[in-house]
Parts: sequence; structure tokens; C-alpha cells
Amino acid sequence: MPHWGGGVKCGACEATVYHAEEVQCNGRSFHKTCFICMTCRKGLDSTTVAAHESEIYCKSCYGKKYGPKGYGYGQGAGTLSSGPPGRFETRQPPQSKPRPASNTDTSANKLSQKFGSSDRCPRCSTAVYAAEKVMGAGKPWHRTCFRCALCGKSLDSTSVTEKDGELYCKVCYAKNFGPKGFGLGNEAMLD
Repeated sequence: MPHWGGGVKCGACEATVYHAEEVQCNGRSFHKTCFICMTCRKGLDSTTVAAHESEIYCKSCYGKKYGPKGYGYGQGAGTLSSGPPGRFETRQPPQSKPRPASNTDTSANKLSQKFGSSDRCPRCSTAVYAAEKVMGAGKPWHRTCFRCALCGKSLDSTSVTEKDGELYCKVCYAKNFGPKGFGLGNEAMLD
């Protein structure tokens, strides 16, 4: 069969990918319809993709396949290890480290000016672009970061409450910051 078009090939189906239908990930191009998790077949986007070598997964399937295993990670009893079997090591949860200021901040500023974003998400401190921006507490958030600070429930404009710049669902807000006393769901001492 003759080779027409001469464009880049899709990382999944190996057919030519034209610019209008192209999605890029890890230097590879995909058709929008081929940009799906290799395990559960869910459609992916830039916020839900996790790549491993030449394979793409949703973050959930990637965690199940390549994430740490052991007690505390939902995989049953054992050591906390993602290494080969027979090799035992205890893993500490990752510590968040402040990022040192460097010239990468200036390159991030240039990118944000080029692509129209200078906003930073208060939850993850990365750039928030217009396609993924949700406003809450007077600040821009990623849709995936727009969650209750206590229970992690995904929020929307009807379920969000704010206190001291942090987001909460109405249930967690009421439990932790709402009124207390008789008739308000809390025990009270009567004299």
C-alpha cells in the first residue's frame, strides 16, 4: 500500500496523525481518539495522563501497575516497596520540598506569558491555564485541585465553602467551623 501524507505516526495505531487531530505526550503523537489508557480504555487529557516508557495510562491504572505496593498503599500486608520481589525496603512518604528560585522560574514566566497564564494554583503551585481554570476563594485552581482540603471530595460552585484561603465541602466546613451547641448536631450541657 502506498505511503501518503508523510506525517507523523500515531503512538497507538501507527496511522498518520494530522495536525487537527494530534495530541502529544512524551514526544510522541496520538490521534485524539487513540489517546486512551492502555488498561481501562478511558479517554485521557493532559491532566489525567501518566506515561511509562512508550505506554500511556490514566493516573489510577498507572498507580496500580507501577506505584508502591504494600501495607499503607492499599495492596495488602507486606513491606512498602516498589522494587523487585525479595528485596525489602521501607519507604517514607514523599516530603514536599520548597522549590529553590532559579532561572527555571524565568523560563516558566516566559511560557506563561506565551500561553496566557500567570496564575498559580494555591494547592499545587503550578501554572493554571484557561482551559483548566476554576475560580474559588478569589484564586484560580486546577479542576483536579478544586477539592475539599479535609476529605478530598471534588467541589463545584454549589458545594464549595472557603475559610482562610482554603476550600472545603459544606459538610467538612460545618463540622469544623460551624456553630456548636444544642440543636446544632452537637451535645450541649444543660443547667
